[in-house]
Parts: sequence; structure tokens; C-alpha cells
Amino acid sequence: MESSSAVVSPLSKEKQVHSDIAENTLYSKTDVESTTETDCIEVLQNERDIVTHVISVEDDPSLSPWTFRSFFIGIGLSVFGGILAEIYYFKPQQVLVSIMFLALISYVIGTAMEVIIPRWGWFYYLNPGPFNKKENAFIVIMASAAAIPALGTEVLAAQRLFYNITPNGTASIFLLFSSQLLGYGIGGLMRPILLYPTKMLYPGVLPLVSMFDGFFKDGLSKHYDNKRRMRLFYIAFFAIFIWEIFPEWMFPLLTGFSVICLANPRSPDITRIFGGSNGNEGLGLLSVCFDWQYISSGTNPFTIPLRAQFSNLIGYLLCIVVFAAVYYNNIWESKNFPFLSQELFYENGTVYDQLLILNDKYEVDPTLLAQQGLPYYAGTWVVFLLSSNMGLAATFTHLLLWNRNDLRAAWSWMNKESIRQMLAEFDWRFWRADGKREYPPDKDADPHYLEMLKYPDAPNSWYGVVLGSAFITALVLIYKAESTLPWWGFIIACLLASVSILGFGSLFAMTGLGFVIQPFVQMVGGFLHPGKPMANMYFVLFGYNSVNQALLLLRDLKIAQYTKLPPRAAFTAQIMGTFLGAALNYFMMNSIIDSQRDILLSVQGTNIWSGQQVQQYNFQAIGWGGLSHELFASGKRYQWVAWAYVIGLLAPVPFWVIHRFFPKLRADYLYTPIIIYFIGWLCVGINSSILSYFAVAWVSQWYLRTRYPGWFTKYNYILGAALDGGTQVMIFILSFAVQGAAGKSHLFRQWWGANQNGNYDRCAVVS
Repeated sequence: MESSSAVVSPLSKEKQVHSDIAENTLYSKTDVESTTETDCIEVLQNERDIVTHVISVEDDPSLSPWTFRSFFIGIGLSVFGGILAEIYYFKPQQVLVSIMFLALISYVIGTAMEVIIPRWGWFYYLNPGPFNKKENAFIVIMASAAAIPALGTEVLAAQRLFYNITPNGTASIFLLFSSQLLGYGIGGLMRPILLYPTKMLYPGVLPLVSMFDGFFKDGLSKHYDNKRRMRLFYIAFFAIFIWEIFPEWMFPLLTGFSVICLANPRSPDITRIFGGSNGNEGLGLLSVCFDWQYISSGTNPFTIPLRAQFSNLIGYLLCIVVFAAVYYNNIWESKNFPFLSQELFYENGTVYDQLLILNDKYEVDPTLLAQQGLPYYAGTWVVFLLSSNMGLAATFTHLLLWNRNDLRAAWSWMNKESIRQMLAEFDWRFWRADGKREYPPDKDADPHYLEMLKYPDAPNSWYGVVLGSAFITALVLIYKAESTLPWWGFIIACLLASVSILGFGSLFAMTGLGFVIQPFVQMVGGFLHPGKPMANMYFVLFGYNSVNQALLLLRDLKIAQYTKLPPRAAFTAQIMGTFLGAALNYFMMNSIIDSQRDILLSVQGTNIWSGQQVQQYNFQAIGWGGLSHELFASGKRYQWVAWAYVIGLLAPVPFWVIHRFFPKLRADYLYTPIIIYFIGWLCVGINSSILSYFAVAWVSQWYLRTRYPGWFTKYNYILGAALDGGTQVMIFILSFAVQGAAGKSHLFRQWWGANQNGNYDRCAVVS
């Protein structure tokens, strides 16, 4: 099972669209970091077995998360995570801040403070006793809330880069706050449905919670195991910390070492297929990457189940074949444009100037559009759009065919008694709510939830206040920011988000699979508000980001439930982390745009900075929001992008039929949505890491997991978190020291291993 966030960061390419996939109905204790003392493998039959055997149900009410350590470390790691998340947003390959790393580094700092700070006199308030599991969970929840880049910064960045608009600073910060908290409010009100039931497993957090159990369980043998784990963590952390200086600054050839490019450095075709050390260079076939930042981009390869890896690999191979076929057969005039790009182009291959088709209200003017002509996408980007839409639709069919019983159980809450209880627990007088809850009559209620009933709840009225405040603030700001999104469009976006949270949230909670619904939301917004690209950006901000934020809130609340962190402490941590992260995201976004504007506007960028994410968001808004009828309607140039939803619904059926009649072929082992998603995997970014990515994943999930299950159980996730952590700390330092995050960049001097005048892997530069 995967240890990091199961919801992918907004607008990242599909490399981040996997996640921990529940292995249908049977789970093994070695799927997560078991806290048992033996290395035997015991098959667990259902979710209740998992939450009672793999992680601890016990609670110690005397442990308090309300300590100086919790707030000091939580705020410090929130600052670190918020800044680093926004730096990563402007990288050629978006990387997520590892939640496992946040857990481990907070444990290290917390136990160090426990030892260093005295306990006599007033020092007792700084160090009231041993660092405990609830403090650790409090810190992780606060820091993880801050370490997700706010999608609102993408809107603000697009306005600065492509519309020459610099929004008011105060309005911008409140826009980030409201857009982040809107989903929190909606998700919080759905806790009885998407959080409390045992079926809502959230498999992605199991390794983290199991690790907490291991760290804080008493006993000499456990203490000895923890010392060995932490020794491995320290060694790996500091080794990768030093190593990353080389590929990231001194020896960037290590980002993508291609023997084929070195043998033939003049062929553009070699670059397109085998190059990949620089942004949007090529597909990186057979390149070897030694930069953990890119090997682990999106999802740590130590955490991806073998079944998902196999489907991932099939999708990757198909991606290379399909991309090459589309380009070299000149489908959609592909040869007129760069091989990999997320921008819009004129037919002659120059970058499309969107301002020349917009009037003074930033709406598409038909007369100006006729003068400029319709824009084109790179052919490989069209494949990405097709595969994204097909994959989303295929997910529904796949789950209906293979997980019918799970879906039925997930929606068992839909009865009069459950709805009546939800309404009865709501008290609009939030300042008077005591948070007391009655024990449910259901004897099969989740055992972790039952343990949590002793603590005062963060009542629905609190989340109602968050939702109401965010809704009113956002409604004012869409007019203050001249978004062109009307009030009724904003309300539709909120309703769409609510329905999506309810539907996708239950599937995410059961399977750990994060759904990328951004293209779907953009399509809906485009047909609702034709000719209004800016309105489309804001529609997606509230209709898509709210879903992301709600699922992150529910995931973190599940961590709180599993670790018995009181609900009001979890609420406090999430709100503080969200405010800190959004504010830091805003200031870092402006700093990076001020210092790297020209690079962010270029098609390829560098191997340090790239505007691919904001370019994607902006040009998708132009395509869907401004020109949806002209480009994607039936009979138009890219009509199959919309029809892909219909094709995707049918795609899993043949595999299901084959398995039903020929079960020995094991068609059930293939996860159709993942295969389809990854057909568009390599559309942008640095692709030289793919071979190394699969090598590490297969060593971890096949060799170590099957040959050395004891070692895998104790050390696999620790090692992955250490490598992520050491890398991310060094990236944080280098970004400010030499890479220009807050000023001028300082490239390492030109030499054979640092080709500053071309592609680092020595492939030909394709104009």
C-alpha cells in the first residue's frame, strides 16, 4: 500500500495518478508495515480484519497533543512544507512533499526535544514528558495540510504570466483561503458517510499509522527494532542529502544518462525517443536517472503495489508506441509543433498569443478569433487529454464490474436512520456545541470510531461555519477579482464539487485511488461559460480544488481516528496548516515569477524551473473555456477528446469478459484505468527517470517483498521516506542558494557533466 498522499497534486501529469490500489478483497500483512513481531504472512479477509490486526485499536486518553512541542514542530514543518510545495510546483516534474518524511522528521525532532529540554521548573511546560503518538499525528496533519500547493496560486500565476494582470495582494490571499477551505467545509459535513465507517479504509495511511504504532509501542524488542530503523533512516537521509548536490547542481548529466544520446548527439529523432534529462525533451527510453527527486516524483516507488506497477508498465510501453505513431504519422499536424508541449500554437508552430483573441473583458471575440485562426495542440498533448478522459470513465466501469460488493457496502449509509441522525447532530449554535456523541447501536461499528467517542467532537456546525465563511468570501472575490465567473456559475461549481466529493470520496476511501476529474470539470465549465477562459479557471478552482481539499481533509481525519487524536485537535491542526500553507504559497509564487518569468513562459524550461503546470492550466482554460465549441464539439478538430468518455466506459468490458470465460489468463490482474491513464504519461516534463523508477519499484515490491518479507515489513517504508526526506531538504536549500528561487540563479560552471548550453544528456537540441 502506498504511504504518501493518494490524491495527486492538482494539474500534475498522470505520473501521479496511481496510488495505493486495494487488492480487491484479500490483503496481506506485508502490504503495510506490520507491527507484529513475526515475519509470517497472514491473509486478512476484510477491512475490519485490517483495522484490528495491522494497526492498534488501543488508546491512552492520558496522552495530550496540546503541547509546546506539537505547535513548535508543526508550525516549523508547515513553513518548510508550504514553501517547498510551491517550489516543486514550478519544477519540470512536480514532486509531492512526502507525508512519511514529515512523520519521521517530526518524530526525530520531537524525541530530540524530549531529551534536550529539561523538565524542572517552567521548562516542564516545554517538555511535559515523553514525545507521544498524538503529538506526532498532530504535527503530521498540520504540516501535510500546508504542504499541498494551493490551486488558487495557479490561477493567480496564470493571470500574471499570460494576462499581464497583477491581482490585489489582500484579495489574492483571501481567494486562496476561501478556495482551500471550501472543500474542507463540504468534506467535514460528510464525515459520517466518508470517515466513520470501517469500509472507508483509506489504505494509503495504513503504513503511516502502522509506523506510529511501531515507534510508540512499549517493550525492549520494539525499542531495539526502532533503533535499527532509525539508524537506517539517518544513514539513508544524510547519504541522499549529500548525493543530491551532484545531479541537481554539479553533475546534472546524472539526471539522465543516455548511452544512445552520447553515441549519436546530432539526431533530432534520437532526442525525441531517447532524450529526457531536460523538460519536454523526449521520452527518455533506456535513459538511466540517478536523481532521486525525479525517480520519486509524484509517488515514491517503494510504496506502489506490484499489481499497479504491472498495469503502469503496460501503459508506459503503449505511451511510447502511441506518441511515436501520432507524431511520425503527422496526426493533428503534429510535425508542425514541438514533440512534447502543453501550449497552444498557430498552424506554423509558433506559440499562440491568446491576448489577440480576447476583448477588454477577457472574453473570446469572434472577429479577433477569425483573424488569428483556431489554435492547435501538440499531438502528444491531445493523446494525454484522450487518455485522461478515457481513464476517468473506465474507472467507473472497472469498479462496477470488479468491486460491486464494495460499492454496495460503501453506500449502505443511504437510509432514513443515518440521514436523520446526521441532521439531529447539527446545531447551528456552534459556540455552544459540547461535541458529545452517543454510542451507536450498531455492534459492527468501527472500533477506532468507538474509541474516539470519549473525546468532544468538532461538531458539524464548526465545519458549517468554515463552509459558510469560505462560500461568502469566494462569492465576493469572484467579482472583486474580475473573474468573469457569474454567481450562478460559482454555485454550480460548488454543487458539482459536493456531488463529486460524495461519489469519488467513497471510492477513494475504499480503494485509495485518487481520481483526476480536472478535465471533466473544465469541460463542464467550458460548455456552461463558452468564450470565457478566465471564468473557466475560476470554475475549475472551486469545482475541482474543493474535491481535492475535501479528500485530503478526510484522509487526515482518518489518520486522527486511527491514532486517537481528539477531533478538535485535528480540526485545529488542519485549519492552522491550511492558512500557513496558502499564505506561504502566495509569497513563494510571486518570488519565483519575479525571478524566473522568462523560463516559466518558455516551451521547454530548464531542468530546474518550468512553467508547465501553469501553462497547462492556462491553455486548458483557453481550449475548454474559450474555444470548447470550436475545438471539442462533435465534428470539430479534437472531437474525440470529448468522445473519449464514451470509449472509456466500454474499455474494461473485454477484460472482464475474458476473465469470466478464461480465468487462467488472469485478466483480473490488469487494472484497465491505470493502463489507459498512462498512455498519456510522458506528455511533459523530465522523462529520463522512468527506467530507474520501475527498477526501484520492482526491487522493492517484488524482490524484497517476496524474498525478504521481514526486512520489507520493517525497513521498506522507512528507507523510502528517508530518501524522500534527504532529497527534499537539499532541494529546499539549493533552490534558494543557487537555483534562483528568490533571486538570480548560479549555474555550475560548464564542463562535460554539466552541459549548460544544451541538453544535459548531450542529445541534440530540437528547435
